[in-house]
Amino acid sequence: MIRTGLLLVLLLAAQWGGHAAHADPQALSGFDTQVATSVYTAALSFMVPRILDPEPVSRLTQWGLRGLTALDPKLATELRDSRLRLLSQGRMLTEIPVPKDEAVAGWVQAAVGLTNAAVAVSLPVRRAGTTGIVQAFFDELFSHIDVYSRYVAPAEAGEDRERRAGRAGIGMSVMQKGKVATVADVVRDGPAAVAGVRPGDTIVAVDGESVRGVDAALVSAQIAGPENTSLTMTWRGKDGKQHESAFVRVLVPPDTVFGNRDDELLIVRIAGFNNTTDTQLAHTLQDGLAGDRPTEGIVLDLRGNRGGVLRQAVTIADMLLPDGLVASTSGRAPEAEHVWNSTPGELAEGVPVVILVDGRTASAAEVLAAALADRGRAVVVGSSTFGKGLVQTIAPLPDGGELFVTWSRILAPRGWPIQGLGVMPQLCTSLGDAATQRQLDSLVDGDQSMKAAIIAHRNARAPVPPARVPAIRDACPAAVGGDADLAAARILIADPVAYAAALLPPMR
Repeated sequence: MIRTGLLLVLLLAAQWGGHAAHADPQALSGFDTQVATSVYTAALSFMVPRILDPEPVSRLTQWGLRGLTALDPKLATELRDSRLRLLSQGRMLTEIPVPKDEAVAGWVQAAVGLTNAAVAVSLPVRRAGTTGIVQAFFDELFSHIDVYSRYVAPAEAGEDRERRAGRAGIGMSVMQKGKVATVADVVRDGPAAVAGVRPGDTIVAVDGESVRGVDAALVSAQIAGPENTSLTMTWRGKDGKQHESAFVRVLVPPDTVFGNRDDELLIVRIAGFNNTTDTQLAHTLQDGLAGDRPTEGIVLDLRGNRGGVLRQAVTIADMLLPDGLVASTSGRAPEAEHVWNSTPGELAEGVPVVILVDGRTASAAEVLAAALADRGRAVVVGSSTFGKGLVQTIAPLPDGGELFVTWSRILAPRGWPIQGLGVMPQLCTSLGDAATQRQLDSLVDGDQSMKAAIIAHRNARAPVPPARVPAIRDACPAAVGGDADLAAARILIADPVAYAAALLPPMR
C-alpha cells in the first residue's frame, strides 16, 4: 500500500514535466492531512444543516477544491464519470472515485486525497502550506454561499477573539496635541471619569514615567493592559492643577450614545451598539426628558451606524415600544429560529420620534429603525439603508481557526427581510431638495406620497429575487445623509398632521 502511494507520487511528478522533480521530502510533507481532515470534517458537518440555502456536501466539496486552482492556475479539478479528477492545462494528472453517498467523511477523504496529489506536483500549492490550502478551500467554497460567511485562520481568529472580548483600560481615549498627549474623550461612569479626568486634560506621567513628547498612541498603549491590573496616572487639568490617581484596568465599552437638547428637540446620536448602549440611551433619554422645558420630539440619529450587538437594538426597541413583536429570525436549523418581543411599558410615551438613516445605516441599526417604523412608533427619514439583515453563528475548528456561517435572516415586524432591501424611509431625502419639499408639502396636507413604494417594500418576502431588489430600493436610493434630514425631522415634529401622515398604521 505504501509502495503504491509512493509510485503514484513519482508518476504524478513525471507527468508534471519536472515541475516537482526537485521538491524535497520536507516540502512534500508540508500539507498536514490530519489537520485538513479534521478541519474539513468539522466545518462541513457544521455547515450542511445550517446554511440558508441548502447545498449537498458533494457540491460544497467541489467548490472548495477550486481553491487549488486559486493557488496554482495550471491546476483544475472536475467531476466526470463518477470520478474526481485533477488536471493541468486540460491534461489529467490523476483521478479518484467519488463517494457513493453524501456522507461528509467520504467527501472529506476525497478532497484530502486530491489535494495530496496536487501537493505532489505543484510548487505553489506546496508553498501555501496547510494553512494556505485550507484558507483557499474555504475562500472558494464561501464565494458560492454569501458574502458574510468565511473561514478565519488560527492566528487571525485569536486576534478576533481578543477584540471581541475587549481591551482593558480606564475608560478614556488619548489624542496628540502638540508635544503632549491630551484626553480626547472620557467614558461616562468609567474609572477615569470617576477620578475626575476630563476631556482636554493633559497626561503628565504613567506609572511615574513622564510622557511629555511621547506619541499619543504609545501613551494609550501604556494605559491599556490586562484586566484587573493596576496603573498610576498623573494629569493636569484645564485649571493648571496637577492630579494623580491609582487605577485598576477594567473592560470599559466606549460611549456610543451622544445626546443634546436643541430648543424643544432631544437629538440623540447612536454611533453603534455595544453591551452598554441600552443603559447609555436610557440615561440620555431620562436626562433629556427631565427639566422644566417640555420635549416636543426625539430625533434618533442612526446615520453611519454600522450596527453591533443585535440584542442591544432589540432592548432599545423594547424601551420605546408597548408589548408586541420587535423582530424575528428565520433559518433552516431549529436553533436559528428566534422571536423577540417587547414588553408592556414604554419610555417617552406619547413623544413623537423621528429616526434619521442613510446608506451606511446597517445591521442592528436597521433592526431598530425597522421595529419602530413597522410598529408605528417612529417616522424614518433619509435614504434606503445598507440592507444587512443576516445572522451568523460561529464554530471553533480543530486547528484553532473559526468558521462564520450565515444561518438566518432577520425579519421586521411586518414580515419583510432586512437583507438586501434595507429600511425604506417614510420621508425620502435622497432624491434632492425639490423632491423632499414636495413630499413634505404632501404630508402637511395629510397625504403620503411614498405610500406605493412603502407598500411594495413591506409586502416583499424572503428570499427576494435579486433582480427585484433594485426596483424596490430605487424609490429612495441609498445616499450619505445631510442637513436636509434633520431639517425634515424638525418640520415633521412641529406639524402633527404631517407626522401622523408619515407614520405607518400601528400593528395590531
